[in-house]
Amino acid sequence: MNWFVYILKCSDNTYYCWSTNDIEKRLHEHNNLKSWAHYTKIRRPVEIVYKEQFETLSEARKRECEIKKLSRIQKETLIKKKM
Repeated sequence: MNWFVYILKCSDNTYYCWSTNDIEKRLHEHNNLKSWAHYTKIRRPVEIVYKEQFETLSEARKRECEIKKLSRIQKETLIKKKM
């Protein structure tokens, strides 16, 4: 099973980072469910602007933690490099 770390851009231009094994399902959940991630629920719509794929959840979570520690400018640089 593959795991993804992703960054969402929210309607207020903030970023949200998390990991999942089904990125399309999670995007749907962020944009449509009444429960789950409160941060994105109040900042809809959201769009995926960055993703990385990993073989294990452990690798994905490690990378997620690294990304969350980045400044906004560093995240934007990362996003631009992957586009």
